[in-house]
Amino acid sequence: MTATTIATWVLSPLLGLLILLFIFRIVLTWYPQVDLTKFPFNIITLITEPLLIPLRKLIPPMGGVDITPILWVGIFSLLRELFLGQQGILTMMNRGI
Repeated sequence: MTATTIATWVLSPLLGLLILLFIFRIVLTWYPQVDLTKFPFNIITLITEPLLIPLRKLIPPMGGVDITPILWVGIFSLLRELFLGQQGILTMMNRGI
């Protein structure tokens, strides 16, 4: 088993999980009555908030709309495609190309 295979096995579910959590976070913004400090929503907040805070300093909410979760979905999707996509770096390395 090569290092690229292990990296693929780790990165694929990790990036997929992060994308899913940020999509949940986006959906939760549609329901402001949801208390993000209560279980199970606090799990989503615990994982996503440390990534959102620094990005909010660069891009503050505009007109009351926080677009930072959308940006993180885009960033993680791009990383997943660059590393694990059909022409991704790790995919090509695993094929020996």
